[in-house]
Amino acid sequence: MGAQKSIHAGKAKIDVNVDFTHKLCASLMLPPPRNTSSPLSLVIGSLCIKHPNLFGGSEKLDVSWDKGLYDSNVLVAYRRPRPEWLSQQCFVIQHSLSPEVGVHGLPIDNFSRSGSGGVNLSRLSLGLDISEPISSKWSNTTSLKFEHVRPVNDDWRSITRDLDGFPVTCSGSNHDSMVVLKQESRYAKANDRSFSRFSMQIEQGIPVLSKWLIFNRFKFVASKGVKLGPAFLLTSLTGGSIVGDMAPYQAFAIGGLGSVRGYGEGAVGSGRSCLVANTELTFPLNNTLEGAVFMDCGTDLGSGRLVPGNPALRQGKPGSGAGLGYGLRYRSPFGSLQLDCAINAFQQKTLYFGITNLAS
Repeated sequence: MGAQKSIHAGKAKIDVNVDFTHKLCASLMLPPPRNTSSPLSLVIGSLCIKHPNLFGGSEKLDVSWDKGLYDSNVLVAYRRPRPEWLSQQCFVIQHSLSPEVGVHGLPIDNFSRSGSGGVNLSRLSLGLDISEPISSKWSNTTSLKFEHVRPVNDDWRSITRDLDGFPVTCSGSNHDSMVVLKQESRYAKANDRSFSRFSMQIEQGIPVLSKWLIFNRFKFVASKGVKLGPAFLLTSLTGGSIVGDMAPYQAFAIGGLGSVRGYGEGAVGSGRSCLVANTELTFPLNNTLEGAVFMDCGTDLGSGRLVPGNPALRQGKPGSGAGLGYGLRYRSPFGSLQLDCAINAFQQKTLYFGITNLAS
């Protein structure tokens, strides 16, 4: 739904992608951007620059910029060549701007959508990613990064409190700083009839300075897919918890696409813990079109009151919820389209539209 262009400049490659999917989303009555004074604010796009041999020793440099309707992300990654049997190292610098809707967003239309709560996050991180050699089924990645998080309002000015006057950082100042050690393990097994996947993330905040956050956060995702004749059944279970220091934006947000459909992003709840289950059955309608029926449910396990400032209670979020729905999946060599219609426990319908796997 846009234009793609690749340019070769010496050994470097530049990929440009401009996407106009916002026009289609607008036709489906999705929320419009907050600031449309500039035509560029209505464009979704990306710019990627890759150099395969930066200093003549096969060093790789990737620079990418992704822009959405509400957010943007800049990533710089530098990789040095190492033998395949050794761990691969990558130096990363990343800066992102995004609305914090999952925790501070305001549920509207019977929790089917989430409006802006006036809190956005400016996040800067830099550090090292280490990927272990991949075995037949397992892969492991370890990272050590410094993170600086600064909440801003919709005018991109620094804030220390939300619209109700509660702190939006753990430190109480206009920013949080932390050094995070992260370990991620992934397992995958597949055959012609089924597949199994499991991933576990563990993050530890390291107290380099007294005011920096100290916490332990883990999250897991387990999924199983099985062919049932021409149909395909996919189930997944997601859970996590955090202990120690915590800012409200670190809470687990429940609700929305990829969580509990039928609700807006984070409209079910936000807590120190969460558990979300998804089940979806897809069946072919023709060579390129599939139908789908699904059921999602999720809960904060009663931990919403443990989030600083208790934003979920102030916004009237139920803490648990379930959604039922149906949809269509269109697949082609150029990309995939997904259209879902879900109804939540308040009998409010929500429409989701997505475009993925676009060919470059």
